[in-house]
Amino acid sequence: MTESPPAAHTTPHSTKTLRDLLLAMVGLCCVLIMVALDQTIVGTALPTIVTELQGFELYAWVGTSYLLTSVITVPIFGKLGDEHGRKPFLLISITLFTLASLLCGAAQSMPQLVAARALQGIGGGMLTASVFASVADIFPNSQERLRWQVVFSSSYGLASAIGPSLGGYLSHYWGWRWVFLVNLPVGILGLYFVWRHLPRVRHQHSQPQALDWWGAALVAVALGGFQLLVEWLPEGHNPLVLVLLALLSTGAAVALWRWERRIPNPMLPLDMLLRKPLSQLMLLANLLGLCMFGVIFYTPLLLQSGFGLSPHDAGLLVTPLAVCITIGSMVNGQVVRLLPQLSSNTLLLCGLWPTMGMAVSLMTMQATTPHWWIVITMVLGGLGLGLLLPNITLLVQYTSPRSQLGIATAMLQTVRMVGGMLGTALMGTWISYHTQTHNTPATLVNANHQGFGFLLAVLVLCLLLVRALPPLSLHDKPHDPVPATD
Repeated sequence: MTESPPAAHTTPHSTKTLRDLLLAMVGLCCVLIMVALDQTIVGTALPTIVTELQGFELYAWVGTSYLLTSVITVPIFGKLGDEHGRKPFLLISITLFTLASLLCGAAQSMPQLVAARALQGIGGGMLTASVFASVADIFPNSQERLRWQVVFSSSYGLASAIGPSLGGYLSHYWGWRWVFLVNLPVGILGLYFVWRHLPRVRHQHSQPQALDWWGAALVAVALGGFQLLVEWLPEGHNPLVLVLLALLSTGAAVALWRWERRIPNPMLPLDMLLRKPLSQLMLLANLLGLCMFGVIFYTPLLLQSGFGLSPHDAGLLVTPLAVCITIGSMVNGQVVRLLPQLSSNTLLLCGLWPTMGMAVSLMTMQATTPHWWIVITMVLGGLGLGLLLPNITLLVQYTSPRSQLGIATAMLQTVRMVGGMLGTALMGTWISYHTQTHNTPATLVNANHQGFGFLLAVLVLCLLLVRALPPLSLHDKPHDPVPATD
C-alpha cells in the first residue's frame, strides 16, 4: 500500500470521518480493557485453577510466563510499529491475545495453561507497545491526544480495579475458565473496530530496513533474565542459579549496548535514550514504577498478615488507590486543558507531594489505625499517581521525534515494568529476610514499614529529579511534521 507523501501533510482527520476515529478509539479502548482485566482477574481465580488442574508447583508461573513474554515483546514491537505502521501489529496482537485466551480457557493441565499464558503475554506486549503510540499517531495535537490518553488511562485503571472482584465472581459462579473466555467477545469487537476504522499511519517514508535480530535477541535475554531473577529472588532459589541469571542478564545488557552503537538501524536507538530530558523522564518512570508496584503488592500484605484483616476488607481498603489513579488522570486532563500555560513540571511536583504523603502514612500505620485514614491514604496516593503517570507519557511523546514515537512509548512502558519488578523484588527480599526467623505479625509490620521507608526515599529522589528537569510544556511543537496515512 502506498503512503501519502510527507509534503501533503494529510492528517487522519481529513481522510477519516469523526465517526471512524471514534469507533477506532472504541476498538483500542476495548482491547486495552481486555489486557488490563487479564493482568488482575487471574489472581483471585488461581487457587481454584490449581485445585482442579493439580499443579501447585507451577502456581507462580501462570503470572510469570505472561510477564516474561510481554516485557520482552514491548520494545521489539514498538520499534517495528514505527517502521511498518501500528495497525498490522494491532490486528495480529488482538487475534493472538484472543486465541490465547481461548487456549487458556480450554487448558486441561497446568503446563498447558502456562504455555497459553506465555502466548497471551506476547499478544499483550504487542498491544501495550502499540495502543498508546497509536493515539499519538492519530492525534498530533497535544490537547486532543491528552483527552484520549486520559480516557485510555481511566479505562485501564478501572479495569485493573474491578479485575480481582470480577475474577472471584466468575470463578465462583461460572467456573474459572470464564476468567479467560470473557476476553473472546471483547477481543472480537475490538478486532472489528480496529480493522474497519483505524487508519494506518507510518512515520518512515523510506523503505523499512531489516529488523535488528541480534538486538531483539539481546533485549529478550537481558529482560527475560532480569524478570526471572526478580521472580525467583524473594523465593530463595538456588544462589548459584540466581548469580548465573544476574551474570547472563548483565552480560546481555552490556552486549546490547555495544551492538546497538555499531549498527545503522538499532532496535534501541541509544542516542534517543541518552538525550536529555528524555533520559531523565525514563529514569523518573522507572522509579515511580518501583514505588507504585511496591505499594500495590505489599499494602494488602500489611493489612492482611500484619493487621489481621480479611482479604475482602483489605481489598476494599486498597481499591481507592486504583480508582483515584483514574480520577487523578481525569483531573490532570482538565487542568492541562484549562491552564495550558501551566508548566508540566509543576504538575509533576503536585503529583509527587501527595504520593510522598501516602508513603509516610504507610510507614507509620498500625493495626489500630482507623480504616477511614487508610482510605484517605490510598486516595492521596492514587490522586498523586494520577497526576504523574499521564504527564510522563505525554512528555516522553512530546520530547521524542515523531519517527520514534513507538519505540519511545514502548521503552517508557518497559522501564516502568522493570521498575515495578525491581520494587516487588526488593521489598519481597527484605520482608522475607526479616521474617525467616521470627515470622510474627509484629515482625512483618516492622519489615513493611522499613520497605515503605525505602519507597519514600525513592520518591524524594524523584522530587530531586523533577526539579532538575528543564522547564517543559505540553504546547504543540511549531514544526512537528504530520505523519502520512492511508
